[in-house]
Amino acid sequence: MFENSDAFSGMSSNDIAASRHFYEGVLGLVVKDEGMGGLISVQLPKGGAVLIYPKDDHQPANFTILNFPVEDIDAVVDLLLAKGVVMDRYDGMDQDEKGIMRGKAAGQGPDIAWFKDPAGNILSVLSS
Repeated sequence: MFENSDAFSGMSSNDIAASRHFYEGVLGLVVKDEGMGGLISVQLPKGGAVLIYPKDDHQPANFTILNFPVEDIDAVVDLLLAKGVVMDRYDGMDQDEKGIMRGKAAGQGPDIAWFKDPAGNILSVLSS
């Protein structure tokens, strides 16, 4: 049914300019203006896109909505920290001084760290 669909994901933001700066200026992704009332789309490196739309009564997601698999999580977290991104910490998660939960060595999933975009939506970087 959808095998030929050019699917995309969407999320809201209460500050499109701040979201654009974050995804483009901090994360280094291509961001396109989509018109239609301030919509932007974040182009994902291997295809696909995430549409970000303005919403005055925006409520950030309380779960991870976008994951970035990377080869070297330590290097990427170091770059994010250098750009002022704060890694989230969660009760019950064994996270190191950088905020990375080291699951790979324990055989409990990938190494992963979480952070938020300017609208408070939760993103992650994880070992691929």
